[in-house]
Amino acid sequence: MDNNSFDQIIERALALRKKYHELELSHHGTEWNVEEDALAFLTDAGLVGRHTMSQQQRWPKADTDTELEHKLGESIWWLIVLADRMDIDIKEALGNFLTKTENLLK
Repeated sequence: MDNNSFDQIIERALALRKKYHELELSHHGTEWNVEEDALAFLTDAGLVGRHTMSQQQRWPKADTDTELEHKLGESIWWLIVLADRMDIDIKEALGNFLTKTENLLK
């Protein structure tokens, strides 16, 4: 994926989060705060683990591939949203992580 594609993914992710904020306002009168977003991410990340166990036949639930794919995508979306809300450049954070880890494993 080139940089433009990742930029477009980030834009789409943030636009989608704005739509969810509108739903939160209509349902609860306030938008979720950063901590609530982080909790939602952790919930979805936990489901990635459970669906992975199912997909690897270590948990008794069949046909979870679609759910696993959805939760993997949703978890990436949440990371983009969380980074944005906390003023962290997700592209820079990922690049720094990759560089640091590559250097550690040379």
